Amino acid sequence: MRQLLIFLSLTSLLVSCSISRNTPAHSIFSKEETQLILAGNANDPMRVLLITNPNDSIILRTKSRPVDFNTKDKTLKHFTDRLLATVKDSATMGVGIAAPQVGILKDIIWVQRLDKNREPFEVYFNPKIVKYTDMKQDVPEGCLSIPDFRAMTKDRAYAIFLTYLDQKGKEQCEMVEAFTAAIFQHEIDHLNGIMFTDHLEQEQIQPGKHGIE
Repeated sequence: MRQLLIFLSLTSLLVSCSISRNTPAHSIFSKEETQLILAGNANDPMRVLLITNPNDSIILRTKSRPVDFNTKDKTLKHFTDRLLATVKDSATMGVGIAAPQVGILKDIIWVQRLDKNREPFEVYFNPKIVKYTDMKQDVPEGCLSIPDFRAMTKDRAYAIFLTYLDQKGKEQCEMVEAFTAAIFQHEIDHLNGIMFTDHLEQEQIQPGKHGIE
């Protein structure tokens, strides 16, 4: 019954796939961003910004910008490769990462699809959550940008409906559930300058409210 209610509440949004086309596009990378991206090879991890560093925290708290997607953009491909190398690096080993975490203020995330066969990492451009279920879940969270700290959030939606551009620049719609949905929420928060600790603070303000790397 729970699955049926989630399905009915979210699949009605399938016709809204075109919503992300209303998102304004911007030039892809600044000169400074391009230099940062090309400073290493495609398989070289990038430095992960830390909230404990005052200069890093300014970037982490800044809202990123939509990507003007171009499949022929070699710098974009180089960056997405380096971003993947960063999240898979033995020094970090996260299940997701957002571009602002390496100093690039663009709407790009990688998410490990724990809900799919072989749990692949997938990249998403201009991801946007257009619907959250009222049903919540408790999620043990950590963050590559918050060293040595983990906590349980209680306000993550159990399922979400999102739109995004895939690796070929094609617009997609998808419903995601359970822990993988929480990973998406965590990473998309980063695109809006939000840390998972902000959810903990909100829960303390509203203790009665129910509610990755």
